[in-house]
Amino acid sequence: MFIESIELKNYRNIKELELKPHKKTSVLFGDNAQGKTNILESVYYCATGRSHRTNNDKELVNFKKDAAFIKIFVRDDYGRLDRIDITVRSNGKKGICINGLAVKRIGELLGTLNVVIFCPENLQLIKAGPGERRRFIDMEMCQIDKLYYYNLKQYYKVLKQRNNLLKNIKKPDDTLDIWDMQLAEYGADLIDMRNDFILKISDIAADVHAKITAGSEKLSLEYKPNTDKNHFYKKLVQNREKDIYYGNTSVGIHKDDMNFYINGVNVREYGSQGQQRTACLSTKMAEIELIKKEKDHYPVLLLDDVLSELDKKRQEYLINNIADVQTIVTSTGIDDNIKSICKDGSIFYVKDGMVEKQ
Repeated sequence: MFIESIELKNYRNIKELELKPHKKTSVLFGDNAQGKTNILESVYYCATGRSHRTNNDKELVNFKKDAAFIKIFVRDDYGRLDRIDITVRSNGKKGICINGLAVKRIGELLGTLNVVIFCPENLQLIKAGPGERRRFIDMEMCQIDKLYYYNLKQYYKVLKQRNNLLKNIKKPDDTLDIWDMQLAEYGADLIDMRNDFILKISDIAADVHAKITAGSEKLSLEYKPNTDKNHFYKKLVQNREKDIYYGNTSVGIHKDDMNFYINGVNVREYGSQGQQRTACLSTKMAEIELIKKEKDHYPVLLLDDVLSELDKKRQEYLINNIADVQTIVTSTGIDDNIKSICKDGSIFYVKDGMVEKQ
């Protein structure tokens, strides 16, 4: 899978842009705040229907403009060409079309373009709070499995209804039982799906990590569900009075987490900064291989100024293992690392939201 062209209009600081990325590597270089990351964000948005930087879509629209427009042509490994059009209005509403046909649900968009994004913030995946790790699981799984996306959406819809009810009652009633049964049903399916995902990506990440560390370290990922699927409903019932008191649901997959271990030791608690970064790199590289395994094609890789955050050894591993993946890289300059990954590729200079091929 690769992107043939990207067209943007009134997107953040980009008034109008047309970019034809190289099938292998494209480097976007220039000073900070010129629009490099905005281009990567637009690609991610076309893949997932959301930004990886903000939950407020209004921020994507250029100042004093009514709407922002994204158009991407993506070709799969069998030659099929798809066109993705997204309009984001200044009031935050959006419209999505695939090949000229309106898409009513984000689930219909997922899988048209698969991406893996790697930015400096991802190196905090282990050290950050559980919410960041749940986000990692959800965004990856939604691209791979549309059923997961549907169940997740339904789960959070029910969760919202339950929380609204908790804020307006003083004691448990029959309505609460209806929401509890639905929450437990969707939650049990999601627990199974998350567990399967973590097992798969853990195996791949372990192989990657062994290569980076020359076999001196063994990495493993462990899913930490907030509750066992077989006791989900029971725990909801047990916690009803507490949930009513706080007006919030204390049990469920929205409280899940995951752990990283190196040689059996919890990396978040006892790992060095270098070990944490290597574990993050291994996990991101495993994302690429998992999509290839599940979807039978490589995703597009977006590297947002991440090379400068890695030491030489980790840089070399990353560079040597993306030859078969269309990669779009941002950087503030052209150094030896950039030159080495751009032997077969294109370099673009970005300034004030404008792109010039070098």
